[in-house]
Amino acid sequence: MPDPIDSRLPETLRKLLPVEVQTLCAFSPCTRGDVLFRQGKKPARMLYLTRGEVVLQRVGRQGESVVLQRARRGFIGEASLESARYHCDAVVTASGEVVAMPIVSIRQALAADSAFARRWVSMLNQEVKRLRAQCERLSLRGVKERLLHLIETEGDAGRLPLGSGLKSMAAELGVSHEALYRAVAALEKQGMLLRQENHLILTGGV
Repeated sequence: MPDPIDSRLPETLRKLLPVEVQTLCAFSPCTRGDVLFRQGKKPARMLYLTRGEVVLQRVGRQGESVVLQRARRGFIGEASLESARYHCDAVVTASGEVVAMPIVSIRQALAADSAFARRWVSMLNQEVKRLRAQCERLSLRGVKERLLHLIETEGDAGRLPLGSGLKSMAAELGVSHEALYRAVAALEKQGMLLRQENHLILTGGV
């Protein structure tokens, strides 16, 4: 008899994953500072963030941390499905929870279940759109413009969680945290932005 499906499983995963994979999903808390996987290690699990914040990062040429992605919900490191080694570190920047599932089970299900394969491709297409938006955002010259673009594209109705704070967000935007602090303060003064309950909220301006 198959294992029961955890009632806490997010609706997104219930719609995406075959039942046999859903029964293998395991919940695990994650604490700020935890490293979920390290660059160079062999992937064994696929991870889905239900709450909290995780950044994917590498060490740059000058020894600095380069943020490749900041996730607040969803799969972390989807590319590991077809990779022999992780190409970056996954570091928890705001405590939360992840769902882990054996990566080999997903590979087997994709090979055997064409409907699941189509759903998986659709999910990856959404990630490609998100990455295109990120590229567009980094092409903008002003800090204010990048911040507003981030809130509009990745927020929910103009409401974006701060997660681990403005310093982490600055790395995601490719700007200094001092410049981001100034931009947030200026937008607040103009009545375009509000900081409330660890969120940045667009107010529409004056």
